[in-house]
Amino acid sequence: MRENAKKLLDFIYESPTAFHAAANVAAQLEGAGFSELFEGDDWDLKSGGKYFVRKNSSSIAAFVVGARAKLRAIAAHTDSPAFAIKPNPEIEAGGHIKLNTAAYGGIILHTWFDRPLAIAGRVLLKGENFLAPEEKLININRPLVIIPSLAIHLNREVNNGFKINPQVDTLPLAALENFSLADLLAKELERSSAQILDYDLMLYEYAPGVLLGENEEFISSPRLDDLWMVYGGLQAIKEAEAGEFTKLVYFPDNEEIGSLTAHGAQSRFIESVLRRINGGCEQSFAKMLADSFVISADLGHGSNPNYPEKDDPTTKTKLGGGPVLKYSPAQKYATTGYTAAIFKALCEKADVPCQGYIVRSDVQGGSTIGAMMSANLGVNVVDMGLAVLGMHSVRELGAVADNEYMLKLFKTFFEN
Repeated sequence: MRENAKKLLDFIYESPTAFHAAANVAAQLEGAGFSELFEGDDWDLKSGGKYFVRKNSSSIAAFVVGARAKLRAIAAHTDSPAFAIKPNPEIEAGGHIKLNTAAYGGIILHTWFDRPLAIAGRVLLKGENFLAPEEKLININRPLVIIPSLAIHLNREVNNGFKINPQVDTLPLAALENFSLADLLAKELERSSAQILDYDLMLYEYAPGVLLGENEEFISSPRLDDLWMVYGGLQAIKEAEAGEFTKLVYFPDNEEIGSLTAHGAQSRFIESVLRRINGGCEQSFAKMLADSFVISADLGHGSNPNYPEKDDPTTKTKLGGGPVLKYSPAQKYATTGYTAAIFKALCEKADVPCQGYIVRSDVQGGSTIGAMMSANLGVNVVDMGLAVLGMHSVRELGAVADNEYMLKLFKTFFEN
């Protein structure tokens, strides 16, 4: 179990942004015999063939073509809450140079203070055609910047509650003098700064994830939400064999900001992929949707022992207690009684425990891509995840045992 958990940590550390996550998924798929397709090309798909396609370099779908118009799918998202670097980011202040940033997604802001941070993302360079800039992934994997907190001597009330202003309090310190982000990027890419047109860059915690505890039973890592589920789906599709139904994983970007992008779960990306799997035949496409089951895999809240009052009175979740079946009467999660029954039967078949989660009635809670896929495609979807503490912190906490349960469950789901 620990070796599998360490492989998960390696995958997460090598995936500091959604772009890197999609690239790492693609590399593993190619190693497992999958062929890359491109949206602008004609597709000549073979029954039993293994393929993948990317969009925006940050969303990816992979599939094994089935003999009949049936579908089983696992969906998870590639993005995580972080700080994005704004254009023209350098700010001079009091003999220091800071970077202008913006919060991406629902960050727990205070967890990012006083931690060495690195920079990663993609850089767009001048190409031969102005409509086709050259794209380069970049990961400056060293401690580059830090968000310094204000000393308690200057804010005696900090431990009684401190309202954080993300335009003021969380700007990272980069240098004392003579710092240019464009020059840094150019140096890393061995290009001229004049060639840089734009970028999509994020800060990330430089320290890697670790197994924690005397018995190494915990997983402490950045970006468990939702790269843990991406990793699990990836391992399942890599091992999937051709059979009666099409097996698919779908890893879109931008879930943390609502998914309303050309490459998010509210786009037509996955619908287009499914239509093309069916050769553009409307009858076949409709039959596939009618005979489908989708696991929307996104992390769930574990019961925090320091805050038991935050749990629903009758439904509690435990780290290491197995997959979490997520309910929402308001349908923020797509789970219905029907899809929950199927998922429970799947857990029983895989011989893994199953937990339930529902938010308190006086708490708003979150949402996933499951409801979007269910509404947009009209397919049966169940929302599930693994229990974590500190969701959306710079480091989240899970259990090694749950990683093993997930791998076993997803593998069973794709078996014929």
